[in-house]
Amino acid sequence: MHLRNSTAGYGAIPQTMHWITVALVILAWALGQFDDVFPKGAARAASLFVHISTGLAVIGILVLRLLWRLADPPPPIEHTILGVWLDRAGRLIHYILYGLLVAVPISGILLQFARGDTLPLFGLTEIASPWVADRGFARSVKEIHEVLANALIILAAFHAAAALLHHWVLRDRTLLRMLPLAWR
Repeated sequence: MHLRNSTAGYGAIPQTMHWITVALVILAWALGQFDDVFPKGAARAASLFVHISTGLAVIGILVLRLLWRLADPPPPIEHTILGVWLDRAGRLIHYILYGLLVAVPISGILLQFARGDTLPLFGLTEIASPWVADRGFARSVKEIHEVLANALIILAAFHAAAALLHHWVLRDRTLLRMLPLAWR
């Protein structure tokens, strides 16, 4: 397996960053959706810490992905019987996914600060909130954060369904190009 992209598919590095992002987004979303399952106190605080750390990791991986993409352009698009419109739709969906991968964690950081809480940086240090707590503003930011997170999950599910459609219906190599050799 090549580390870099080729005309035949994605390299091991972009594949790894893609699948790590998938795992982190699912974990962060699940912890955010089911935070009330954890009892108040240490368990809920630990869940929030992991949720925040996961969101920060998504931003870090995304920055690495974008830098890698500049240095190692993706393989050419697999053309299908649906033509240029499907290519354009796929490209648009990718841009929206990247935008949401930034917007969701940023809105989460704003939510933490709107609550007047510090932002833990992976347990190494904390960033103090630049604002005093504002419950009304925090509620609004939380609502935005939740809507964006749900939009990200829905769009990612659509993205996954499109990859399966490419594989099973259109019978092209779109899905195979992002799968590690062991999964093919």
